[in-house]
Amino acid sequence: MSLHRLPSVVALGGGHGLSASLSALRRVTDHLTAVVTVADDGGSSGRLRDEFDILPPGDLRMALAALCSDDHVGRTWASVLQARFPGDGPLGGHAIGNLLIAGLWQQLDDPVEALDMVADLLRTRGRVLPMSAVPLEIEADVVGLDPIAPDEVCTLAGQATIAKTRATVENVRLIPDRPPAHPAVVEAVRAADSVVLGPGSWFTSVIPHLLVPDLAKAVLETDAQRILVLNIAPADETDGFSPSRHIELLAEHAPGLTLDVVIADSSFASDEHLAPYVTSMGGRLVTADVRSRDGSTTHDPNRLAAVFSEVIGV
Repeated sequence: MSLHRLPSVVALGGGHGLSASLSALRRVTDHLTAVVTVADDGGSSGRLRDEFDILPPGDLRMALAALCSDDHVGRTWASVLQARFPGDGPLGGHAIGNLLIAGLWQQLDDPVEALDMVADLLRTRGRVLPMSAVPLEIEADVVGLDPIAPDEVCTLAGQATIAKTRATVENVRLIPDRPPAHPAVVEAVRAADSVVLGPGSWFTSVIPHLLVPDLAKAVLETDAQRILVLNIAPADETDGFSPSRHIELLAEHAPGLTLDVVIADSSFASDEHLAPYVTSMGGRLVTADVRSRDGSTTHDPNRLAAVFSEVIGV
């Protein structure tokens, strides 16, 4: 890596997890690309997706907001993007940023061109790309959904439903099967110095990237350093799962995946099997206090940025 340029980093994820990662990474480098899942089917995104047959804009909006600068103009734009219309009318619940993105998609043939236009408008520190140019759905096989037959395998459909389930998720798949990756995403991953996966909802924001064949192939074959950021604590869909089980799930959905670094908060790294499992996947475990100071189960951007800076070598 040249000493005269900042590293090129690609961050894969969706929702609040990706937003946390980006908020930290933009403190480390300007050469940043966010790759966002496009399977959201709830809330404002779901309504716009159903009405206009477009990619769900919500996670893309959150990524753009996270990449806004920390000056007054940047924070104002981030606030505007995230603000929602009140009330129960036709606009009620819609995020302003979702409508901006959806409106540009009505005018431009290429969804990435529209996202780049929004990024230019906001003067973001990085680029936001959808992992696929087609909207996707997620299906999951779960057990424990029916209390009368707790061992029966059931199928749940939809990102919003799976993310909130209290049943045990065993595996997930995308519909349509084997969707195409956006070419710009594959190019970015192959050209990156580091690729960051996680944190986020494991089955609905993190693993889906490894179910897009061209994207998964690029992640497995890239010369970039592969970095995994574990959650602060299990989310609903991984409630009761150990840290090592989180990594095991990635390996089950992407055979051949190796990791160079796994970042875990000190409070979530007590699993005695974690370090050996990380080593077995070719990586090293980095533990640090990256939890928000308010005690919530979110990452503190400055603390996470300090770890990224050390791991990426800025």
